[in-house]
Amino acid sequence: GESWKCFKIFEEMKEKDIIPDEIEWNILIGACSKSGMLHQCQYIVNQIPWNIQNKIRTQIALIDMWGKCGSIEKAKNVFNLVVDRDTITYTAMINAFALNGMGTQAVELYREMPNNLRDHVSKICVLNACSHAGLLHEARTIFNEISLKTESIITTMV
Repeated sequence: GESWKCFKIFEEMKEKDIIPDEIEWNILIGACSKSGMLHQCQYIVNQIPWNIQNKIRTQIALIDMWGKCGSIEKAKNVFNLVVDRDTITYTAMINAFALNGMGTQAVELYREMPNNLRDHVSKICVLNACSHAGLLHEARTIFNEISLKTESIITTMV
């Protein structure tokens, strides 16, 4: 894709001593996610200031990126640093497990997730994780626990 353009712009910014803000870092992280290039991702992350790495939206972007790059341990490390986990944080980690064929871990995290934080997206992610890992019993159990079954949730079960 076009991820290399973001990396090129980043290098130009560095040459001109322009320091990216939180939004620009998150755009770079998104480009890394799409590239799947683990070394390029690590290179970018190594340059993100700690005060930006500690921001919730950046942490979510990093969980997503590491999950897509197949570095589940790094995704878990970031997840464990998140102080106030919200729906999006849990869902990003559940999805990272799903992308890496770790359905059991996705279900375990979904079970740890407070009920009030579970939304239709987190439910779809955990059902997808079950599907990809062949966890039919777990998928049925979770599906049966869902009171409001949206079209997307039903489609995921089919």
